[in-house]
This record gives sequence, structure tokens and C-alpha cells, in this order.
Amino acid sequence: MFILCFSITILLRCINVESTQRMIRIVGLSATLPNYLEVAQFLRVNPEMGLFFFDSSYRPIPLAQQYIGISEPNFAARNELLSEICYKKVVDSLRQGHQAMVFVHARKDTVKTAQKLVDLARRYEDLEVFNNDTHPQLSLIKKDVMKSRNKDLIELFGLAVGVHHAGMLRSDRGLTERLFSEGLLKVLVCTATLAWGVNLPAHTVVIKGTQLYDPKAGGWRDLGMLDVMQIFGRAGRPQFDRSGEGIIITSHDKLAYYLRLLTSQLPIESQFISSLKDNLNAEVALGTVTNVKEACAWLGYTYLSIRMKLNPLAYGIGWDEVIADPSLSLKQRALVTDAARALDKAKMMRFDEKSGNFYCTELGRIASHFYIQYSSVETYNEMLRRHMNDSEVIEMVSHSSEFENIVVRDEEQNELETLVQTLCPVEVKGGPSNKHGKISILIQLYISRGWIDTFSLVSDAAYISASLARIMRALFETCLRRGWCEMSLFMLEYCKAVDRQIWPHQHPLRQFDKELPAEILRKLEERGADLDRLQEMEEKDIGALIRYTPGGRLVKQYLGYFPSIQLSATVSPITRTVLKIGLAITPEFTWKDRFHGAAQRWWIIVQDSESDHIYHSELFTLTKRMARGETQKLSFTVPIFEPHPPQYYIRAVSDSWLHAEAFYCISFHNLALPQARTSHTELLDLKPLPVTALGNNIYEALYNFSHFNPIQTQIFHILYHTENNVLLGAPTGSGKTISAELAMLHLFNTQSDMKVVYIAPLKAIVRERMNDWKDRLVSQLGKEMVEMTGDYTPDLMALLSADIIISTPEKWDGISRNWQSRNYVKKVGLMILDEIHLLGAERGPILEVIVSRMRYISSQTERAVRFIGLSTALANAGDLADWLGVGEIGLFNFKPSVRPVPLEVHIQGYPGKFYCPRMNSMNKPAYAAICTHSPTKPVLIFVSSRRQTRLTALDLIQFAASDETPRQFLGMPEEDLQMVLSQVTDQNLRQTLQFGIGLHHAGLNDKDRSLVEELFANNKIQVLVCTSTLAWGVNLPAHLVIIKGTEYYDGKTKRYADFPITDILQMMGRAGRPQYDQHGKAVILVHEPKKSFYKKFLYEPFPVESSLRDQLHDHFNAEIVSGTIFHKEDAVHYLSWTYLFRRLAINPAYYGLEDTEAEGLSSYLSRLVQNTFEDLEDSGCVKMTEDSVEPTMLGTIASQYYLSYVTVSMFGSNIGPDTSLEVFLHILSGASEYDELPVRHNEDNHNEALSQRVRFAVDNNRLDDPHVKANLLFQAHFSRLDLPISDYVTDLKSVLDQSIRIIQAMIDICANSGWLSSSITCMHLLQMVMQGLWFEQDSALWMLPCMNNDLLGTLRARGISTVQQLLDIPKENLQTVIGNFPVSRLHQDLQRFPRIQVKLRLQRRDIDGENSLTLNIRMDKMNSWKNTSRAFALRFPKIKDEAWWLVLGNTNTSELYALKRISFSDRLNTHMELPSGITTFQGMKLVVVSDCYLGFEQEHSIEALVEQLVL
Repeated sequence: MFILCFSITILLRCINVESTQRMIRIVGLSATLPNYLEVAQFLRVNPEMGLFFFDSSYRPIPLAQQYIGISEPNFAARNELLSEICYKKVVDSLRQGHQAMVFVHARKDTVKTAQKLVDLARRYEDLEVFNNDTHPQLSLIKKDVMKSRNKDLIELFGLAVGVHHAGMLRSDRGLTERLFSEGLLKVLVCTATLAWGVNLPAHTVVIKGTQLYDPKAGGWRDLGMLDVMQIFGRAGRPQFDRSGEGIIITSHDKLAYYLRLLTSQLPIESQFISSLKDNLNAEVALGTVTNVKEACAWLGYTYLSIRMKLNPLAYGIGWDEVIADPSLSLKQRALVTDAARALDKAKMMRFDEKSGNFYCTELGRIASHFYIQYSSVETYNEMLRRHMNDSEVIEMVSHSSEFENIVVRDEEQNELETLVQTLCPVEVKGGPSNKHGKISILIQLYISRGWIDTFSLVSDAAYISASLARIMRALFETCLRRGWCEMSLFMLEYCKAVDRQIWPHQHPLRQFDKELPAEILRKLEERGADLDRLQEMEEKDIGALIRYTPGGRLVKQYLGYFPSIQLSATVSPITRTVLKIGLAITPEFTWKDRFHGAAQRWWIIVQDSESDHIYHSELFTLTKRMARGETQKLSFTVPIFEPHPPQYYIRAVSDSWLHAEAFYCISFHNLALPQARTSHTELLDLKPLPVTALGNNIYEALYNFSHFNPIQTQIFHILYHTENNVLLGAPTGSGKTISAELAMLHLFNTQSDMKVVYIAPLKAIVRERMNDWKDRLVSQLGKEMVEMTGDYTPDLMALLSADIIISTPEKWDGISRNWQSRNYVKKVGLMILDEIHLLGAERGPILEVIVSRMRYISSQTERAVRFIGLSTALANAGDLADWLGVGEIGLFNFKPSVRPVPLEVHIQGYPGKFYCPRMNSMNKPAYAAICTHSPTKPVLIFVSSRRQTRLTALDLIQFAASDETPRQFLGMPEEDLQMVLSQVTDQNLRQTLQFGIGLHHAGLNDKDRSLVEELFANNKIQVLVCTSTLAWGVNLPAHLVIIKGTEYYDGKTKRYADFPITDILQMMGRAGRPQYDQHGKAVILVHEPKKSFYKKFLYEPFPVESSLRDQLHDHFNAEIVSGTIFHKEDAVHYLSWTYLFRRLAINPAYYGLEDTEAEGLSSYLSRLVQNTFEDLEDSGCVKMTEDSVEPTMLGTIASQYYLSYVTVSMFGSNIGPDTSLEVFLHILSGASEYDELPVRHNEDNHNEALSQRVRFAVDNNRLDDPHVKANLLFQAHFSRLDLPISDYVTDLKSVLDQSIRIIQAMIDICANSGWLSSSITCMHLLQMVMQGLWFEQDSALWMLPCMNNDLLGTLRARGISTVQQLLDIPKENLQTVIGNFPVSRLHQDLQRFPRIQVKLRLQRRDIDGENSLTLNIRMDKMNSWKNTSRAFALRFPKIKDEAWWLVLGNTNTSELYALKRISFSDRLNTHMELPSGITTFQGMKLVVVSDCYLGFEQEHSIEALVEQLVL
């Protein structure tokens, strides 16, 4: 009776078998099937192993079947006869002590048939057969039955008869099922749903009639075979009966049909064609089907394709078609094409008949996402308009095909009439007698929470309410995508009305109706007290308004819970057609989890006040933590058109709360837009210059080409033969670096003693430049070069002797701050600024400051510094040139199109609101782009995250496998591949490399990264999937570049943000290999709404704006400390050197400047300076008097250690004389330098797990906070815990990297304050960072690599707890101390640590007539074999030299008198002055503390030295 079909290698969605290559096992269960072999074929079952077919002879309980045919032609007589026969069969079963089930085919027939059976029992005096009085539980259960509202159920229960259908209440259905299963009901009259839904068997099953009404067909149809089999399956109870009885009573002409059915002669046919359009749309929206060919392949996996070939006539296929096309591929193609045309007509997808390609549209995606039928979409396309009222919207929804089965019944009319008058506030079009009118009434009834008596209406209302919410949401999304503001907001109101069952015109506080009494809400509505009015009223006034004093406090309390936000916005024009809007969102309500959950979502909509058009919409998620914290900031761009509208409106509308919205108006009344003046340099048609034009054989040997390219040829003279400053704007890949080298060679020719400083904004670019120039300039020209990045800080000697300094902006900023005392800064003759267009990016202010400073230094020292700026094509090159001091002769701003290798760009938009599914939908198009544009040449795919590199690569492998060419991207033999794989440590990389696809991101170790770069550069692998940093760093061009998504997850704002245009251009610039390609190709896959934005600005460059204004504090502080700024006037003068000053006059509105006259500009700068000074003074970094400003200790430390003024201010407030290690750790983690530490998706879960394993507790409510994560990473580092994911390893490196200077600043603050205890604790913290151990809790012996628990136990038993103690033991005695442990290993490890001897001598000096004591200190390294001063710190990610602190203080009073930081290799002589005016030297000590080793402290008493001196 069952067919069990399964196979290990079958997939549920057959189309995904090919694309995902994931094996899913399918188990199919069924009643006995006539054509089970075909179903098995459809499920891809192996008939030899996986097919099990058991016919009716295997039934656990034998089934006796009776077929009764009625030949009476008269309708009334036939029905009477039908009831008579049914009655006799039921009574026969009851007389034998069995229960019976009678199946009918309409809800109202259940009660009619039950009453007819009772009437016939009375007529034939058989009522005693229906008696249930003897049942022991009768009296008990009767009470439950009497509670029911169903009169028929109560009436029939007394005669042991029950009814069951979907129109009954769930509780009544459940009660009926219980009564029948316990034997209190002997006969159950039910519809076929009971056979499918509830497992309720009976001995006898009667099917009374086989005709049922089909509302779709508008007529009668026969009961299907599956229903008959399922109903007969209920005959016979396995535990109680030895046999079952199935009786079917039908018309005589149908007897043969049902006999054939149940003797397995009629096969099951497919019904797939009826829903082909909806299913095809779903696949297109999912991205699994992209063209007719794939759709035909997808259709080939269906049961339809199998049955079409076997029974073509059933599907309207003539035999002539079958003969002409035996495989029916043309028929399949026709079906697909017709469905695609219909979908195209309905705008659910775009069908390009010429190419056969399908393109998903927003409407198609919405229909798929919300499960809306094609026919409904057609209806909405016809009926949905820009402006509609309530009744029109409800009428439109009532026409949805989802509700087409709803019918109008005569018995419902009276109640519907009553409902219209009492519970329908909106006009019902068509009235209750109309089908759509009935649906409209039930929709309104659902929102009004109305009560229904008629059971059929209860059922219909439940059916409608189940689909209503998704239909409303689909209509809202449709209006939003069409840009209809008013209609979008109107539909959103209705979405919320349906969700909350509250009308928009009702009082908003009804959303708290479970908490607020109905009487209070009624009175608020009667008095017309809206939210704004209630907010302004006092509690007592509200109490008086509703005439219930205690209610005033209650209403006020819930007003506080009502979601409310305030909006404010700043408008910054970028160009004459694009505005940048900065939106500040301030929550103003009390968060309560019961009402608000974990997050509240708000729609941010920007609309034109005149045209009602939406220019920008996004969904903003406000979390509980954000609602408690500071103002949330969003930034986005919107277009503006001529003539300017008077204003734009910004609305924030809650996604779930009615009337929760905020509004802000942006006026364009006085908006000054920048002048459009993009001027490009024409590329002249010049004969390419040979490299011999350099006139120097050594220089010529630097280049492996014979001629310079057209751009280099055009600018050669000015770079190589003049001193002019140059700004070169040209596309990526134009050879700008070689252009800069020409200027360097000119400097080497003319001023060989001067230095070249090359500034690159990213470490990756610095690394690339180092590697390139090391091989060429350094080795061939004999020049010295140093790198200055976060990873490398050269010593003074290296800087003095260097000819070329390659630096990041931050490092050069830190070094050039004290330029007066640093000669190497004054000896700079050429400054090359690479990627200078990043001036407007996040780190742009630092770039701006160092250029301004170098120009200022040049003016002060009267030694000209030549500036070479390199950039992509610029919109406002003139302003940048003016600031750099570039004259007209040195400005070259070439168009983006003048690349040496022409670039062909394709921009494709992809719908989808959510990031991850959208990225997933881009994988197949990315694979298609490779096959189309670069089937054999190198391909770079840029993605936003490390996770996406892996997911994208795996999907590409699957698509290649589905094309049966899994290794099409691999370009090396198997032996070479195995050798490569053996060197790879990253598991994911090892997996993808086998298929010729590489991964590249910051999470890989250096060795893996270099290996991948080498494989790609040598065409061993064809595809490299990488994060955006690769675009800036390694120069690995490819024929095709695919940018898969233009957003990245911004951990700071907890949302997806757009990549800067500069990053997109840089990625595109990697397309086209000068030596190999005639042209390059770039495919950019973007979010559909942003497609037009990228189309515009990839070809029309963005102007570069200054972002210095918001980051002036730290730069002013540095200049105050260095002495450049003494007065307010100095600061204004300093600003006049900046790029900000140039742009203020050109785009004043961007910077909030209203008056562009000289006086207005002066006032603006003066106010900017004053506000910055005041902030610095409030933070304790500077001290202001009436006419001057001077640095404080905190300000000096901030500048010295390159820390934010906010960080040192926080230190000043939180560090005290006796700060504990735990507090220091919290302070360190709280530094603003860790604001940007990424907290990625779901990392709060990893943080929670880590927080359970660390020593000190963290705030569990802020697990997604970067500072909490920094704290946990530090503690995991000290506890030597395994980190949960590889990203945390990279994050820990950056956290440790920054921590050194932060801790050193903390130590200086403690020392300047004279706090000995806090200083020493902070030094211990630095030692912990270096060694990855806890101070005191862990033994310092764990610093030794060879240490294990056994050896540690042995040493502790001998009283040895520090490495210093071991160093003091002679080598020959070590073996006796450590027992069986190999002495050579321990001795080898000990050699890595210094053994320091300190000798002190006190000397009395006479200075200016005053007697003072000087402490002379001599330090010697006793283990001379340690010939390096490099620190031994295996767990610290960077190279660091050993250093020591000499701390002079009093351990009794915890006072610190002096602090000195020293480093030396063999020996050192230094001195410290003892504080004057001290009367007693008791407790005074010199403490020598290592900055990297635990347990290396030495204390030397000064008191004893003073006594010796006196003696």
C-alpha cells in the first residue's frame, strides 16, 4: 500500500543538483501508485536498489471494497436513494459493533447528511443502534460538549453522530476527533480533509457521492483517485480490527472509472503547467535559471517532462508533433517561451527573445519573495495607481487570485449585511452579494477584530487573513520600487494595520491595548487627543481629559514606550546634480523588550515635495543598544535637478508601529551649488619617446621596455628636465609610478644629497613600492631606502642615511610634527603623493595635513620641496593643483578613457533587499561573465569580505562542475599542483586551488598570500577571488575584473556601506594587462537601485572634497605642541595652507559656509578655530588664555604617541594613583583607536563564548562593541586561548600593534602625575602584551619555548619562579636543577634573554649654588653571546627592540620622582637627578623594569647609597 522511493544521490530541487553539486537524499512515501516506475524515474531512484512497491495485498488489515452505482436519472430521487443506501451500510456496520465514517464533499453536506441519517433512524426505528448512553465517560465529556458554540455538534452528540469540516472552529474539530476516537461518536460525517489531515481510522468508510463543485472550473468534477485512496486508507483500525470495509456510492456511469482507478489502471498526471509561470519566476528570481536553455533543462527535471512523452494527448500534444519532435524539446521550449513572454508582459522579468536571456525585475522578485501568483500581479498591474483611496485598495486586494476560491453563500448574506453596517469603516464596492464585496468585508472585519457567527464565514475569514499580510507587504514594496511616495506610505500604513489589527484612523495607543484599558482608549479617541497633544500635557491634565485621574500616569507611561525618533540633516553638494545628505537619528523613547523586541526597523524615505517621487529609500535597523546610546548617523547621496524644487522631505516611518514617524524638511532656498568646471588634458598624438631619452645608461637599464607610453611621453620633459610641481591625473594602469620615477631621477641628477619621500595611503601600496624599488632603484642605483609603516619604524641613523623614504601618511605625520628638531625632514627635496584623490576619504585629513606642513616647512626654510601628485582623473584638478603649488604647465588631468589598454565596462543591477542573498544571486552571473568575456585569460573577482571570497570561489567550482569542466581554471599539471598544495596552510585555499581558483585576503598568512600571487601572475590559476585591498596593493592585472557587489559591512555603524568611488575605480583599473591585452573588461555587479549612480560617476569623476574640518582637533593639538600655533591667528594662518581653505570658497555649502565674502570666510575660520580650541581645552589637552594657547601634559603625550585627544582625555579622567590591572585593561580597551575594530556579523556570539572563558568580566550588554571585543582579545592573548575564527587572529594582531604606544602614553601620564604604583602596574600590562601571559597569575617561566608543566613543577620545587633566576645559575649546574630535562634545549632558550647587571653611584653636584644629588647608572649585559637587542616575544606579532625603564620612586609612599626609558645593546652609562628638597631617603629605590619581559625587575635601594655618600 505504500511506495518507498529513495536514493542517496538525489536532490530536492533538481535544477540545483547541477549548480550546487550537493547530494541530498530524497525519500518518497506514497499510497499504491499505478505508474510508480515513472514517479521513481522523476525522483531519480535506482529501480534496482531504491524502489519498493507494495500492492494492496500487503495491507496490514485486509480491505473489503464495495462499488455501488445508482442509475436513477431524477436528481431528487437520486439524492434520496443515495442517502438510503448510505444509511443501510452505516447501520449494518453499527449493528456489528463497528464505527463508521461517511465522507461528503461540501461543508454544509456534513450537517445535512448527519441529520438525514438521524431522520432515517427515526423512520426505521433504529435509534437504539445510535445510542451511546452506556459509555462510562459520557457524563464527564458531555460537560465539554455543552460548552461548544456549535449547536449542531451539541444536538447530534446525543445520537452519537458527529460532523467534521474545515469551517468549524479548531476547538470543535479537536473535540469531535476526541469523541470519535474514544467511541462516544459512532458515526462521523466529514469532508475529505479529514482523510488527509487527521489520522482517525474507522472500520467502515462510506464515500457518499463522487461529484464535487470546483469553483475554478465553475462546475462539477469527479472525486480524484488520490482522495479515494486516502479515504479508503482510513478503513480498518490496525490495533482493533481484523478487516476494514470501504464503500463507494456513485452514479452508474462512473462505476467503471472508479473500478479502473482502484485496480491501478489510471496513471497520475502532472499539474505543473498550471503553475509554470510562478515557478519559472521563482527560479529566475533565485538566479538558478537565467536563459531559455537553462529553463528547458530545469523543465526536463520535472514529472511533467516524463508524462508528456508517455501521454502527450493529455497535455494537448498531437501525434504529428510527437513524430516530428520525439524528445518534445520544442514543446518544452514553447512552454518556457510562452511563460517567459507572459512574465515579461506582466513586468515580472525581462525576456530578451533574441538572446534568450532572462533578467529578474523588482516586481518578479517581490512576487517570488511574497509568494504572489502571476495572475495576482497582472491584476495589480492593471488596478494599482499612484493615488488610491482605502476602498480602492481593499477592492484591489479582494481581486487577488489567492482568494478566487472564495464563494458567496446564500446563508451568509444576512450576517454580511449586518457586518457591513457595524464593522466596516470603508465603503464596500459591490456589496455583500458580490464575491469581491464579501472578501472586502472579511478584510475589514479582520482589521476591526470583528466577531463572526456563520461557520463558513469563519473559515473564509481565516483563509483570507492568512494571505493578507504578505499581499499588503508585496503591494508596499511594489509602490516603493516605483518611487511613489504617497502610495508607499499609504500601503505601509495598511501593512501595519493588518499586522496589528488596528485601523490607521484609530488612536495610536491602541497598539498597547493589552496594557491600556479599553475605556481609556475610547475616551482618548472621543476627545481627539493625538500623540503630539498628549506629549505636551501633564499627567494630571491627561487624567482630567479622560476623567480618570490614575489613567493620566498610565497614559504618560505608555507614551514613553511609543517609538519616537528625531531627525536632523546636513546637506553637502558634491556636484551640481548630486547632494550628500548626512542624517542624524536620535531615539526619544524608552525601550522595553516586551514591546520593541531586539530591534526596531524604520524606513528612511527622501521625496521631492512637488513630484511625490522617492529619490532614496533604505531600511534602518535601530537596536536596543543604539536606542540607549548616542545619535545614529546615516549618509547617502540623492540627485537634484534643474530647476531646483523648493525642498525635499525626509521621512522616517516605523515598519511595525502605526503613526510612529518623523519628518524633516530640507530647503534649497539658499543652497549654493559648486560650479561645474571639469577640465581635461588632451592626449597629444606624439611619437613614443625611447628610454634612451634619459641620457643615462644606468637609468635606461632600470626599464624592461623600449619606449615610454603616450602619457609618459607627453609629461616626460616637465618631470625629467624641470623643477616644476606636477599633478598627474590619469586612470589606473597608465604608468603613473614610472612618471614619478622620472622626477626622482631628476632629483638624483641635480640634488643627490636631498631625500625623496613617497607617501602612499595604504600599507599594501608601500609594500608593493618597496619590493619594486628594492629590485631596481636600490640595487642598480646604489640608493638607500627605508619603509615607515605600522609594521616598520626605522631608527634615526637609517632615516638620516636614506635617499628614499616610503611611508604611510600617519607615520610621516608623526615624524614631521617636530620638524624643527629633525634635520631629515628639512632635507626632503621631492615629495611624491600617490593616490592623492584619497584626500576626501577617511584618512584624507592626514594626507592634507602633511602636504600643508611640508609646504609650510618649505616656506620657512626657503628650501624648495618639489611635489608630485598622482591621482585618477579628477573633476576639480585645478583646486588640487592650486593647493599643491602646481602651475598651469604642471597640471595634467587626462580623461578616464586614455588608458594604455582600453576598458570595456558592463554594469549589471541585481535586486534583493538583503545583502547575503543578493551576493549569492551574483555568483552565477559572475561565472557567466568569465565564460563570456575571459574563458581562458586571467580573472580577478573583488568581493567585500573574507567570507565572500570563500563562498564565491566554492560557487564558481560548483558551476564549473555542472558544466562538466571542474578544472577549467587550472593551468598546471597534477604533480605541480600537489607540490603547491603541500605548501598551503589555509584549508579553504587548499580546497579552491585544486580547481584553479585562488583566494586573497588579509586573513591568509604571508606565505600563502605570496604563493597565490605567484600562481596567478604565472597563469597557473586563472581566477583570483580577493578583497578590495588587493586593488591597492599588489599589482596583479587581469584581462577581466568582476566587482561582485559595491558594499561592505561597516562594523562601526553595524550596516552595509558603499565602497568609495575611488575604490571601485581602482578595482576596475586592474583590468587589462599592458603587455598582453588589446583591451580590458570590467563587469560591475551592483544593487539595482544604485545602477544609475555608478553609470554616472564611473565616467564623470567625483570632485575631491576636504574632510579635515571634522578632524582638526588632533592636528591643531600637534601644531600647538610643536610650537607652530601659539595664537588663534596662527591657527587661522595654518588653515590657509590647507586644501580645505581652497574648497571653502568653491563649494561653501558642503562645509556649511553661508557667506562667501572675505569677512564671512574669516568669521567661519575664526569660529572653527575657537570651537576646536574649546574642545581641546575641555579635554585637558591645551590651556587657553585671552590671546594665546599652550599645550598641557595630556596634549603633549597625545601628539608624541600619535593618539586621539579623546583617548588621552579619557586616560586623564580614569587613571588614578592606585589603578588596578583590571581597570587599566578596561581603559586600554576603551581607547578611541579601537573604535574601528570590526565587529562582524554574529561575532557577538563568539564574544559571548569568549567572555565565559576569560579572567575579567566584560559588559554582556555590549558584546557587539569594538572596545569589548578588544578587551576580550587582550584577555584571550594573555590566557593563550584558541581564538574562535581566523578573523580574530588578524584582529588580535592589529589590537596588539596599536597597544604599545597607547600603554606607553598611559605610563607617561602616570609618571607625570607621580604615581609609582599605577606606573609599575601599567608596565606590567605592557609586558603581558609582549609575552601573552598574565602578570603573577602565570609563571614568567612560560616565556621559555621549551617550558612544560613537568619542568615548571621541578623548578618551582627548587624555588625558581623567574627566568632571571635561571640566568644566574651557571650552565654546569643547570642539569642538577632541572632533572631529566635536556639541558641544551633550556640553555638555548635562555640565551635569548638578557642578563642585566646594574651598578649605581651617587654623586653630589653643585648646580647654580645649590647642592644636588645625581644618580649615575651603569648597565651591562652580562651574557655577551646575546648579540642582539631584539626582544624575544614569540606571541607578539611584530619585531621590537628591548627597552628598559629606570623608575626612581618611593615604595613606601608610592611616589614616583623620575622616569627614564632606555635601550642599549652591550652597556650604557646614564644618570638621573634625585629630587631636591627631600628630607628623608627612606623607601627611595631605583626600579629597573623591562618593557617586554616578565619577572626581570630589579630594585636598588637609594637610601643605602645616600648613607655611604654621607659617610
